[in-house]
This record gives sequence, C-alpha cells and structure tokens, in this order.
Amino acid sequence: MTCMTDRGVHASGYRRWRTAAFKAFDRFVPTVPLRLLPPRQTVRTTYQVILDREPDRAAREEFERGLLTGTISRHGLAEHLIHSEELRASVPIRNILLSMHVSRSEFVRGMPRGRRILDLGGTHQGYDDGALVHLGYPYRFDRLLVVDLPADERHQIYQGGSDGGTVQSAFGPVEFAFHSMTELDRYGDSSFDLIYSGQSIEHITEDEGRQVFREAHRVLAPGGWLCLDTPNGPVWRLRSDDLMNPDHKLEYGADQLRSVLEDSGFRVHEAKGLNYMGEAFARGEFDEVEAGANPGVFAEAEACLLLAFVARKPAV
Repeated sequence: MTCMTDRGVHASGYRRWRTAAFKAFDRFVPTVPLRLLPPRQTVRTTYQVILDREPDRAAREEFERGLLTGTISRHGLAEHLIHSEELRASVPIRNILLSMHVSRSEFVRGMPRGRRILDLGGTHQGYDDGALVHLGYPYRFDRLLVVDLPADERHQIYQGGSDGGTVQSAFGPVEFAFHSMTELDRYGDSSFDLIYSGQSIEHITEDEGRQVFREAHRVLAPGGWLCLDTPNGPVWRLRSDDLMNPDHKLEYGADQLRSVLEDSGFRVHEAKGLNYMGEAFARGEFDEVEAGANPGVFAEAEACLLLAFVARKPAV
C-alpha cells in the first residue's frame, strides 16, 4: 500500500515533469495564432476556453461552416459563447472577488443618470480616471468629482490610482479631492445630482456614516440620487465573527442601512443585493461557491453578499 508521503512525492515529481515539458513545448514549438487555426481547431479551442467543454457535433459543424464561408468570424464565435445562456447558468465564476466585481458593474450600469456626480471613495487602483467609469457607468456627465483619502492615509492595498490631476475620461471630466468622506461641508447645497458610494461607507463608523448621509442629502439637488453598495454584514457573519476586511468599521444589515438612510431624509427607491447566496443563507451557512456562481442584482437583499441601495432626496 502506497503511503501518503509516497503519493506526495509522486505528485510533486509529476508537477515538476509537467512544468519542464510545458517550458520545452513553449520554447521549441511555434505558437499558432488563433486566426490561423483551421476551423475545427478554432471551434474546439474556443469552446474549451469559454465553456470548458468540447462542442457537440451539430454545433461544431455549424460553426465550422460559418468560419469557412465567412458568415461568422472568430470574434463572433467567441462573442456567441461569452454571451450564451450556458455560460451564465452552467459555468460558475470561481473567483469570488471577480464575481462581486461583475455584480457591482451590473449595479452601476443600472444607476440613474447624473450630470454632476460625487463619488465617495472612487479612486481606481489601476486607472487614473476613477472607478465609476470602469465599473460601467453608461451616461455622459458634466462633472465627476472623486473624493478619497490622501494615498498615505489609505490602507496599503488602496494606495494606487490618481495623482490628483483632472482627467478627461470617455464620458466627461474627472476631478479628484483628497480628504475624508466625512468632510463634505466644503461643498455647497444642491451641488450634485448623483452621489455614489461604492464599497466605502463600511470604512467609517455608524456615527460618521450618519454624518456622511446628512451631508449627502444637503449637497444633493432636490430629486437627486444616492447609490451605494456595501458588504451585507449579517451574511458575512455566517462566515466569521470578524469583519470581512480589517479596514472596515461597520458592515450594515439591510434594515439597519434603510433606517439610517431614512433618518437622514432619503426615500429608499431600491433595496437590492449582489451575489445571491439564498440556499446557504436559508440553512444559516456561508457558501462562497454558491455566491460566486450567482453574480448580478437580486431582490432578496438579505440573502446576498453585498447590499445595493438606491435612495432619493425628495424633489420638494
């Protein structure tokens, strides 16, 4: 009988052999660009990469004919699979952070139009025009002001991004102001039409949050919108008694967040959630796999990883 140590040695040896073989293959075998692959290989490779399976015969033959006759391009084939019902239903996202990002992007794309926008905490770690544009906000704007802490006051994982200069994005000019989101008193009444707080309100205390919401109400024009997404505290507590991020101060529940918003003068227009974990939540358990496999915006906010609220300042 092979012992566990022997199996571990064999597995380690196999990994080393495979790594060496791949390196040799990459070094000596020329890589064929996808555009030069024969139709059958193109269809098989695209299916394997996107749907993690071989194509069935009928689909393979149909796409082969399309590639040969030019009625479909290689890009068109990939596009067909990427946006297929099968991909959404049967190929779950296994990276929970990626899945939450997909959900947040869907939420942002559904937010109301704003001509003058204030983004609280919206510095992007990879792009100098901020997070809102790259999350997919679809409307052009006259002004987008991103408020964030100075880089040296942020947690080390958030220290990248803009140097403070105004950037012309594809949708309008993006400005930056580096100070706490609790310091909105420098902005005048009715200065903005839309305020977005994406994964930021949890970084301050409840008292500070109430202050932010009161000031947000003041600087919004009548009829203006406040949109925010934030971790759903009760769901994350099923995983651990600790906050999901050591930099967080408070992770709200849906009822708690609604109450704070209404106390600040807002009317909650939508109270939804991102990344649905309904079955595990019903059992009182945390299941990252289920939540990752269910990206999107859901009506049952209490059973989701993130809360996604849209609130409005009354027009009169």
